[in-house]
Amino acid sequence: MTGKLLNRQEMNVMSRLTSGALWAQPTALGLLAMTMVVSTGCLPIPVSPLQQHRPEEKFWNHERYDRVPILGPTTAGGPAVALDPPSDDEIMRALERARPVQGGVPFLWEKQRNNVRILKEKIADYIDPPRFYPLIGPAQLHHAHYKCTIYCSERTIVGYPIPHSLDDMEVIEVIYVDHNHFHMVGDVEPYTTPNL
Repeated sequence: MTGKLLNRQEMNVMSRLTSGALWAQPTALGLLAMTMVVSTGCLPIPVSPLQQHRPEEKFWNHERYDRVPILGPTTAGGPAVALDPPSDDEIMRALERARPVQGGVPFLWEKQRNNVRILKEKIADYIDPPRFYPLIGPAQLHHAHYKCTIYCSERTIVGYPIPHSLDDMEVIEVIYVDHNHFHMVGDVEPYTTPNL
C-alpha cells in the first residue's frame, strides 16, 4: 500500500477543517448580503396591510373631501343652490369612520355590509353674507347640509371559539354630510374689512 494511514489526532484535525469550510461559506455570503442591504439604506420592514391602508385612506380623504374649494361669484338675481350632493364613496367613508367594519381578523372575526342603499336629502342650503377671510380675501361661505340614510344588512362572522355568523338584515344608519365652499365676491362693505 502506497497510502499513509492517519492517526486519530490527524483525523480530528481534518474533520475540523472540513466542517469549518462547510459553515464558513454560507456565513460569509450572509454577512455580505446583510452589508449590502444596510449600505443601500433599504431595510425590509414587514408592514401589515391595515397599517398600509390607513395612510392611503387619509390621503384619499384629504385629496377629495377635506378641502374647501373657492368658486367664482354667484350670479346676480339667480338662485344660489349647491349642485353637488355627496357621493356614495364619501357617505360610505363617513359611515366607516363612525362604525368601522375594516380591521377584523380573518377567520376569527369579520364584519360585512351587503345590499347597501343610500337615500340623500338636502336639509339646508344657504349663503353667509360677504366678509373678509384671511388668505382668501372677500368671499361668501356657501353651506349645504345633507341627511344621508343608509339601508343595508350586516353580517358578523365569528370563527373562534364556536364558529357562527350573526345576520342583521335591517340596518339603518343616518349620516349628516356638510358641503361648504366659498364664492368670491367683488367689493365688501368697509366695516367687514379689517384695517391693515
